[in-house]
Amino acid sequence: MTITLKDKILSKVTKPTRYTGGELNAVIKDPASVDVRFGFCFADTYEIAMSHLGLKILYHTLNDRPDTYCERVFAPWTDMEEQMKEHGMKLFALESGDEVTRFDILGFTMQYELSYSNIVNMLMLADIPVRAKDRDESCPIVCGGGPCAYNAEPVADIFDFFMLGEGEELIHEITDEYIKWKKSGKKNKKDYLEAIAKIEGVYVPSFYDVEYNANGTVKSITPNNTNAPAKIRKRIMKDFDTTYAPETIIVPFGEVVHDRVMLELMRGCLRGCRFCQAGYIYRPLRERKSDTLLNLADKLLSCSGYDEISLSSLSTSDFSGLPDLTEGLLGITEKKKIGLSLPSLRIDNFSLELMEKVQKVRKTGITFAPEAGTQRLRDVINKNITEENILHSTALLFSGGWTNVKLYFMIGLPTETAEDVEGIAELAHKVLDTYYAIPKEERAKQINITVSTSSFVPKPFTPFQWEPMNTRDMLIEKQNMLKGAIRSKKIKYNWHDNKTSYLEGVFARGDRRLCEVIIRAVEKGCKFDGWDEHFKFDTWLEAFDELGVDPDFYCTRARSYDEILPWEHIDVGVTKKFLIRESEKARAGETTPNCREKCAGCGANSFGTGVCYE
Repeated sequence: MTITLKDKILSKVTKPTRYTGGELNAVIKDPASVDVRFGFCFADTYEIAMSHLGLKILYHTLNDRPDTYCERVFAPWTDMEEQMKEHGMKLFALESGDEVTRFDILGFTMQYELSYSNIVNMLMLADIPVRAKDRDESCPIVCGGGPCAYNAEPVADIFDFFMLGEGEELIHEITDEYIKWKKSGKKNKKDYLEAIAKIEGVYVPSFYDVEYNANGTVKSITPNNTNAPAKIRKRIMKDFDTTYAPETIIVPFGEVVHDRVMLELMRGCLRGCRFCQAGYIYRPLRERKSDTLLNLADKLLSCSGYDEISLSSLSTSDFSGLPDLTEGLLGITEKKKIGLSLPSLRIDNFSLELMEKVQKVRKTGITFAPEAGTQRLRDVINKNITEENILHSTALLFSGGWTNVKLYFMIGLPTETAEDVEGIAELAHKVLDTYYAIPKEERAKQINITVSTSSFVPKPFTPFQWEPMNTRDMLIEKQNMLKGAIRSKKIKYNWHDNKTSYLEGVFARGDRRLCEVIIRAVEKGCKFDGWDEHFKFDTWLEAFDELGVDPDFYCTRARSYDEILPWEHIDVGVTKKFLIRESEKARAGETTPNCREKCAGCGANSFGTGVCYE
């Protein structure tokens, strides 16, 4: 059935534009005219989902096909969920208003471990069986992708398949196979899954058996279907410059988190910070040409009317064409009073000249990420920046009139000591001293320094994937220690809730035995776990307890190099041998140069492209 949103429902919810659709550049098709209806599902609110670049890319590339209609499906906020239940409404898509049970494929992007409860809740709201084994051919196929898909074992029993890596080509290949299967009569879902299991980058979890040792660790991960490879290798786009990028984007009615044109400069990173999962799973680094980006920027600004451009990448200042690109963009932005944002800048190659150029239209705050408070710990994590880099860059900022500086750190990093924690406060005070060292007439009148800490969570496919995570008590002790060490009122301290970090740590390195815990927690009322006002930590602990699962087993336990990890059957290109080597270098406090300085032999050159072949 098609959902008709009446004013009496919308008048009872906050931000009704989350549910209406009909925005500028949204795609409207006749569902009867296509072979495949694809629901792009984002397990969070409209304003977070509409800020996601991957959604924009896949939405438009699928809708460019005449045989496919891709619509957006987002998690309704709690007030809308109440209205839906009261009026007998099921989960629906924005474009047509149709219930998602009428769709062929539902594809969830998995950006954050704490969105797992929302995935389950959305399926329940749609009245679709949560477990894949309970869904027959009358139900939509449910698939997943995104960074969390690299260890999707905690939700493996929920999904029919996962797409690993970059989806611009892969999503078309699985759609083509679906059309063949649909036209053959959709006799058996297994036939479709066997066909796509042969495609590189497709992981069908039901085609693998997992056995466990008596101590709870994984004993083996074995294919049970001849179409399933022993290792599933991720997909990448080899020629990133010619990779699909939409030339039109949807313009939301209401404000969203990143309400601007986003230009994706490059994929991958050459730095190798040992805590950073993105830096390894997106290797190798590949760039777009400046001319390609300038042409794209002009088209996106023309079709959207936005007054800001943001350059998107893991490390913007490592983009080799940055000077030419910013010069070209300034030719567009200055004339039209359009702001230019450069996130993800490195402290060690920060340029005040560049910042002054791009912030002529509007001056914003600057965020730097030293990550650790002492040089010893920065070497352990391979951050490859010095205190001198940090103080030099902040001095340039203060001289240039900037007044708001944010410093981002992690606590709970491997080998961290009390001295390292107190070093965060010492570094913040040195930054403040740098401001006061500038003559009064040459600096701004006010100074605001914000120190933010998150709790380190070990992630798969990083050199720290074997490390224990700090207990909650340890994290609280370190937060209090840092709070006490910050003496100046000019320095504000923000910290991340360790309870959400703990749950993130459980799921990040979890296995299939967590799936029933997630379903139980949702049945008990858990959802929107990434939102403080809805996070129910005690309810989660009850769900673990009721099912006899110890969360500490996944979170605060160290692993040995020879333990079979739940994601052992996934190949991201970076070898286990390299990660072990980096882990040992971390213990010795030795750094590894970035990919442009010297190849470290991580294995990503097997893709035959990018920085490995510059």
